[in-house]
Amino acid sequence: MNQQTVISVEHLSKHFKEQVALKDLSFSIKRGEIFGFLGPSGAGKTTTIKILTGQMKQSGGNASVLNTSVNKINENIYEQIGIVTHNSGLYDKLSVYKNLEIFARLLNVNKSYINEILTRVGLFNDKNKKAGKLSQGMRQRLILARAVLHKPKVLFLDEPTSGLDPSTQIAIHKLITELRDEGTAVFLTTHNMEEADKLCDQLALLNDGKIVETGTPREIRLNHNKKKRYKVLLKNNEELTLSQSVETTQKINWWMESNELVTIHSCEPTLETVFLEVTGRELV
Repeated sequence: MNQQTVISVEHLSKHFKEQVALKDLSFSIKRGEIFGFLGPSGAGKTTTIKILTGQMKQSGGNASVLNTSVNKINENIYEQIGIVTHNSGLYDKLSVYKNLEIFARLLNVNKSYINEILTRVGLFNDKNKKAGKLSQGMRQRLILARAVLHKPKVLFLDEPTSGLDPSTQIAIHKLITELRDEGTAVFLTTHNMEEADKLCDQLALLNDGKIVETGTPREIRLNHNKKKRYKVLLKNNEELTLSQSVETTQKINWWMESNELVTIHSCEPTLETVFLEVTGRELV
């Protein structure tokens, strides 16, 4: 897969009068990559999306999407990107199918693809139901279907699974990873560390408008794994947590040789623990 950069951000900042919302952000996102912006509410995640999609002007720095400056975004770019935000609405009096049909006409998408995308998001059997009658989870899936109807090169997702039930979250996660595998670049904001760990190829931890850590989820966790410990379960159901040492190595080797060891797990920190360590705040 051609790993060209589709989003580039250099020293981006945003001020609202006396309030500094974004401070010197720099990152890039490649084709076929899920890039996660992980941070608590109010950290600057939504502001970043608004700037990158041309809905808001930055105060400083530069950013481009698909080689176009965010200050020059027009309908040509909107035909190549998809956006799911908290403000994404639906035509409640129209059917599920009609909602997508309107956007298919606007985006010059063959209507034959509507049924395919409805099947992928699990709404094909509800295509004649009015959007206003859908549950929250079904509405979110329809909004996502509309955002990817034209097979965008870049997809912006602002907390796409917030407040949804586990089964709906799984369905949306599956679609997001499928889109990534097909070459779509996904910019995902979330404060759900498990979601970020599961989905994202690259992460930026955001706090008070500033990036405090970047890397793959594994890299970030391992970089902060300073106190190496191991959790073991023995045949007698005894559970132990042991610090790394020569003695621990000897014990584990003895348990393995005597077939007493049932499971062993390293105890690297979670993303939530790392975020608390570097910011002093919880991801809420």
